[in-house]
Amino acid sequence: MGTQSLEERHVGQAMWRGTLCKCPHCGKGKLFRAYLKVADECNVCGEQLNLHRADDFPPYIAITIVGHIIVFLMLHLDMTYHVQPITYVISMIPLAIILPLIMLPSIKGAIVGLQWANHMYGFGASRRAD
Repeated sequence: MGTQSLEERHVGQAMWRGTLCKCPHCGKGKLFRAYLKVADECNVCGEQLNLHRADDFPPYIAITIVGHIIVFLMLHLDMTYHVQPITYVISMIPLAIILPLIMLPSIKGAIVGLQWANHMYGFGASRRAD
């Protein structure tokens, strides 16, 4: 049985590049071809990017972060000021919709970067020769 050595990949760097919506390999190419559609391959280095399995993990992370932000704001407003319930409806519902939508591409990019750096789901296979 032959053992296949995998190159060392820096997890933090790959996740940071993914957070910036850049290729986790080179940090220059675009990670997404549309809002949350990962490109098939990097347009700069040719790294195959469509092997990820992010699935529902990015929305779970976004919901957890936004939930904590909104609960903190609501508790702070309630303890500091006398706030009418309609104020929460007017302010917190739009925040609960907009914030996750803003966060999702960066969170998904970080997850793809994490998977790439850890050679998960086929990311460890050698790159195709062009």
